[in-house]
Amino acid sequence: MAAVRAEWGRARRIVMKIGSSLLVDTESGALNRDWLASLAADATALKADGKEIILVSSGAIALGRKVLELPPGPLKLEENQAAASVGQIDLAHAYEETFKDAGLVAAQILLTLGDTEERRRYLNARSTMETLLRLGAVPVVNENDTVATSEIRYGDNDRLAARVASMMSADCLILLSDVDGLYTRAPGSDGAGELLPEVAEITPEIEAMAGDTGTELSRGGMVTKIEAARIAVGAGTDMVITSGKVMNPLARFTDGGRCTWFLAHSNPRASRKRWIAGALEPRGAVVIDDGAVNALKAGKSLLPAGVSSIEGSFDRGDAVVIRDASGAELGRGLSAYSHQDAQAIIGHKSREIAELLGYRGRDELIHRDDMALKQVVGTGE
Repeated sequence: MAAVRAEWGRARRIVMKIGSSLLVDTESGALNRDWLASLAADATALKADGKEIILVSSGAIALGRKVLELPPGPLKLEENQAAASVGQIDLAHAYEETFKDAGLVAAQILLTLGDTEERRRYLNARSTMETLLRLGAVPVVNENDTVATSEIRYGDNDRLAARVASMMSADCLILLSDVDGLYTRAPGSDGAGELLPEVAEITPEIEAMAGDTGTELSRGGMVTKIEAARIAVGAGTDMVITSGKVMNPLARFTDGGRCTWFLAHSNPRASRKRWIAGALEPRGAVVIDDGAVNALKAGKSLLPAGVSSIEGSFDRGDAVVIRDASGAELGRGLSAYSHQDAQAIIGHKSREIAELLGYRGRDELIHRDDMALKQVVGTGE
C-alpha cells in the first residue's frame, strides 16, 4: 500500500472511533493513559496539517463498572446506565487533561439516537459541533448511556460514529479497533484469511466475511463495522478499519499501516444535498425576492431579509421549498426557525433577530450547507 492514499490526503474533516478495548485495560479495568496521550499527539499533528478532528469514544461503561465493582459479564440496563454515569466523569476528565497537555481543547458531546434522527435535534447537534470545530476544539462524542434505553440504543459506537460522520459531512471515518482490517476469514477462524486493503462495494460476499470479533468490553464486532461502513459510504464518507493496539495509531496509519478502506462513490456534500432534495417531505415554503435569488446564485445562505413570505406550518429543522416571486421552485432547504419565528423575522436584518424573538438564533434562515438548489439557479448543485 502507498504511504498516503489520495483519499486520506484530501480528507479535511475526520471522525475517529475509539473502542473500549483500546482505552481500557482488559485485566485491570484502568484507563490506558499512555495510549490516550499518544492519540492526543497524533490529533495535534493532524490538526497542524489542517484537518478537523471529531472523536467518538467508548469506555465510560467499562471504567464505571470497575469503580462500582460490578461483576464480569453482561449487565442489566440500569447497571449499564449507572456504570456510564460514573465512568463518563473519569473519561471526560482524562480527555480534558490529556488533550490539554497536547495543546488541544476537548469538548464533551453526549448523543442519543434521536439526536441524529430527529431533524431539529440533528441541527442543534450539528451546529454545536460546527462551532466547536470553528473555534479549534476537538469534540469528543459518546452515546448517552445514562439515559438511552435498549429500544433506542445504537448498540455500539461503530454505528454511532457513522451517524456522526454522516451528520457532520465528514470526509473520512476511521474505526480504531483491535483488528487491523477486514479479512477474507475472521481472525482466529480455520484457515489463514487475507486482509482486504480496499472494498469498493459492500456485497453479500463482503458481509459474509465479517464474522463476529467483539470482545467483552467492546459491544461491536466486524458485523457492526460493516453496517457502519454502509451508513458512512452512503453519506459520501470514506471509511477505514485499522488497528489501534499500538502507540500513536494514527501516525502508524498515515505512514501506510495495514487497514481496509471502504470507498464512497460520492462526496459528503453531494450526498447531503441529494438527501435534502429528495429524501425529505417539505413542510412549507419560503418565497424570496430577486436580491435573495442573486445571493443564492452566488452560493450564499438565505437570510431573513431576503424572504418575502412564508407558507405552511413547519418546525425548526423541517424541509421547506424555496420559491422565487413568480412561484418557481428554486430548491429546498432545512429551516433554522419554526414558521412562527420565521414569520416574525422575515424582511428584517439578522442583527434584529434577538430583539424580535427574545433570543439570538442563527443569522441565516436557511444555511447554504442545509440547502439543495436546482441547476437552473446556476450553482451546479
